[in-house]
Amino acid sequence: MSALPQDFRFGVATAAYQIEGATGADGRGESIWDVFCRVPGAVAGGDTGDVACDHYHRWREDLDLMEDLGVETYRFSIAWPRVMPTGRGPVNARGIDFYRRLAEGMLDRGIEPIATLYHWDLPQRLQEAGGWASRATAERFAEYAAVCAEALGDVVGTWITQNEPWCAAFLGHQTGTKAPGIRDWPTALAASHHLLLSHGLATSAIRAAAAGPADVGIALNLAPIRPATGSEEDAAAARRQDGYLNRWFLDPVLRGRYPEDMVELYERHFGPLDVIAAGDLAQIAVPIDFLGVNYYNPMRVRATADGAPLHLELAPPAGPTTAMGWEVDAGGLYETLMRLARGYGPLPIYITENGASYDDPEPDGSGVVEDPERTAYLAGHVDAMRRAIADGADVRRYCVWSFLDNFEWEEGYAKRFGIVHVDYETQRRVPKRSGLWYRDHIAETRRGDDPRPPRRDGWPASASQT
Repeated sequence: MSALPQDFRFGVATAAYQIEGATGADGRGESIWDVFCRVPGAVAGGDTGDVACDHYHRWREDLDLMEDLGVETYRFSIAWPRVMPTGRGPVNARGIDFYRRLAEGMLDRGIEPIATLYHWDLPQRLQEAGGWASRATAERFAEYAAVCAEALGDVVGTWITQNEPWCAAFLGHQTGTKAPGIRDWPTALAASHHLLLSHGLATSAIRAAAAGPADVGIALNLAPIRPATGSEEDAAAARRQDGYLNRWFLDPVLRGRYPEDMVELYERHFGPLDVIAAGDLAQIAVPIDFLGVNYYNPMRVRATADGAPLHLELAPPAGPTTAMGWEVDAGGLYETLMRLARGYGPLPIYITENGASYDDPEPDGSGVVEDPERTAYLAGHVDAMRRAIADGADVRRYCVWSFLDNFEWEEGYAKRFGIVHVDYETQRRVPKRSGLWYRDHIAETRRGDDPRPPRRDGWPASASQT
């Protein structure tokens, strides 16, 4: 295996609404996902996050499982409505106390906390006041960020402002497949800008309020875009999709400007982007300490005569796919990391999400769920990351998505990404082979320079009892 940087850490990732449950407990306010889940047909099976993995009550056992895996970093998210039930105003002390106990529990187990401030669960009261289409929401987000940094900055030293603002903006406001379920291009563009502005405002707010040193970044979902054919039309379509998915977020954060070709395209269709005020781009481009990268798959596109304003459609994958229909291509991760290293200057990179959904078998009593496809997916992508590091990419974290099977947004509980199986009726946790492979890979990597004792060969008894 190629060497990793001295400060490299292996981790896992989750999100509050997907695992916590307890949506009505201890003063938590309502979120847009609570409301969206009640819309008929919005979520597969009519599922909700009301219980999810019950992590709110089972966090100690879950941290014990992480420790047994040898996990070195846990990227979790803080639920805005659990901390500030209406999105502004009084702070819910019970919410803050939960996240303090969680972070302290990580530190007690030698696990680094990485806190994400927004993983899509906007307080519903803010949505009713305009949501991300309103500039005021970015300002409220900065206030919330300051509250969290002041209250938790002594136990959390690494912060992610926004998770996948492309999804929140365009899947939430253009296609309407995620909360709040709006389908309007101009609203989506306004939301995309305000999400980015909120990142810049929160970055400054965290650094001003944190009780200790604070590293701040943003997590973007990135993918290589490949034309379906060698035609000029498909090449141009791939460029537009790259602007829509990748450059619309990378360029403002790292270059202080929106890509000119996309500004021209959007303004041709929708008029001036007058949501961009003087000083906004400078605030968005406040230097960050790392860039979070969520990578799952490449995309293939072909040009169409309709589908305005992008005039394209997704083409079928070229190889094997996951249960989500996403193409499996570890080379796409290598390509993404090298693009960042060569095209956006020196910047530490955290792989904040990488994983795959497959139709796993049910536990058979053997104590392990066999998931060879996910195991192979992770092994291939870890290898691709190592190759990128050897070729100059400054990658310092790798977090598997996801630690647990969980509520997979509009897919409900039908899709499983976890390296730990969850029986949603009993909340029993059972390891998957991918989780044991990950444990062994971490142990092999650390062997010889890790002062901690070797990991047990089996899974802790608590895994089958929680």
